[in-house]
Amino acid sequence: MKAIKFPDIPPVLAVLLAIISVQGGASIAKSIFPVLGAAGTASLRIGLSAIFLLLLFRPNLSKMTTAQWKAVAPYGLCLGAMNLVFYLAIERIPIGLGVTLEFVGPLVLAVFSSKRKSDILWILLAGAGIALIAPWNEQNIDPLGAFLALLAGVFWAGYIVQGGRISNIMDGRQAVTVGMVFASCLAVPFGVMSGGLSKFTPDMTIAVCALALLSSAIPFLLEIKALKQLPASTFSILMSMEPAVAGIFALIFLGEILNLTEWLAIILVMSASAGAALTSKAKPLENY
Repeated sequence: MKAIKFPDIPPVLAVLLAIISVQGGASIAKSIFPVLGAAGTASLRIGLSAIFLLLLFRPNLSKMTTAQWKAVAPYGLCLGAMNLVFYLAIERIPIGLGVTLEFVGPLVLAVFSSKRKSDILWILLAGAGIALIAPWNEQNIDPLGAFLALLAGVFWAGYIVQGGRISNIMDGRQAVTVGMVFASCLAVPFGVMSGGLSKFTPDMTIAVCALALLSSAIPFLLEIKALKQLPASTFSILMSMEPAVAGIFALIFLGEILNLTEWLAIILVMSASAGAALTSKAKPLENY
C-alpha cells in the first residue's frame, strides 16, 4: 500500500492555505474549550494528529538510528509543549493577541540568529507592539494568559532550533510524524489529569477530527511542500500574516472583538516579522 499523495499546489498558495487551516483550527479548538477544557482539547488534537500522520506517512521506526531518536525526542517534546501551552493561553486571552505574543519567540530567534546590529529595529518594533497589549495597559488582558502565550513562543523557538538540527539527519515528514508521537506522550497525560477527556462525547467526533486535520496534519503537509520550493524570506514573510488572520478568524467564528490599540499591536509585530525576514540571512523557519 502506497502513502497518500498530496495534491500539487503552488507553494505560495500552500502557505496561505496552511495559515488559514491553522487559525481556523484554533477557532474550532476554542469553541470546544467550554466542554473539554484547553488541556483536554490540546491532547485530543495532538493525539489524533499523530494518528493521522502515522497513517499518511507510515514511518519505519525499526530503521531509525540512535542519533535520530535522540534528535526527534526533544523536537517532539517542544512541539507538544508549544501547542499545549498556547491552548492554555488562548483559554484566557483572545486568539489574535495570543498568536501575536507567541510570534515573538521565533522573531527574536530569527533576529539574533542573523547577528546583524540593524535587526535591533525589528526587536524594538515588536517590543512596541507587546507594550501596547501588555496587561498593565489593558484591563481585559489576563496576565497569566499573556505569560503563557510568550512561553509558547519560547517553545516555538526551541521547536525551530530542534527542527533545524533534525532536518540534517532525518526526512522531514518522518520527523514531523514521529515528533508528533512524542508530543502526544507529553500532552495526553495533561488532558487526562485535567478531566477534560472524560467529558468527550461521540457527537464531538467530527469537530475534534476537523481540529486535528486543520491544526496539524493538513498545514504540516502544505508547509513541507512550500519549504522545498520557496526562499526562506518569502516563506517567513507569508507566515507573518498569521496574527492578523488569527484575529479575523476569531472575530468571525468566536465574536472576539479587538480594539484599535490591539490591532495596532498586531500590525507592529507583523511588520517586525516581515522586516526580519526581508533582511535576515538565517535558515528557513518551520511553523507548528
